[in-house]
Amino acid sequence: MQVTTILQCSHPLLRQPAQPVTDVGDPQVQALAEDLVRVCQDARGVGLAAPQVGVPWQMIVVASRPNPRYPHAPLMEPLVMINPEIVAMDGEPVWGWEGCLSVPNQRGLVARAPWVQVRYVNVQGEEMTQEFSDFVARIVQHEYDHLQGKLFLDRQPQRLLSEAEYQAQIVNA
Repeated sequence: MQVTTILQCSHPLLRQPAQPVTDVGDPQVQALAEDLVRVCQDARGVGLAAPQVGVPWQMIVVASRPNPRYPHAPLMEPLVMINPEIVAMDGEPVWGWEGCLSVPNQRGLVARAPWVQVRYVNVQGEEMTQEFSDFVARIVQHEYDHLQGKLFLDRQPQRLLSEAEYQAQIVNA
């Protein structure tokens, strides 16, 4: 299985809850993990969920790094999470700009918790619990929403901008 296409917001699969991965060692699961990282990086994203590439499994990649779409993103190694579950959130919601590879050329001002704790299985099959804050916590919540069949547009953004407006008004201001 090699995925290359990112589904767009009108695709019905993006509105369906993803199914748990039952065999992390399955070669298809391992190949999907690699594909998610590659597709995310090729598209200059900072995160990607399996449903976005047409696979209805509970798997996301969080891959924050500075790039033209997110010039101020912190740098981290790509992290694949299988069957992630947000087990705790804390802090007053913070408004921040989000984009989505499945919602091209749009940015929305969305409120998210500034801190999350996530339990997940890594690609080696080990159960992990990890905490994330600020921008990376936002990515985790955004990608987790995809596993629930939700897009950032469902979070009732306070404001919407085109990608060009966002780059001119926010990034290059």
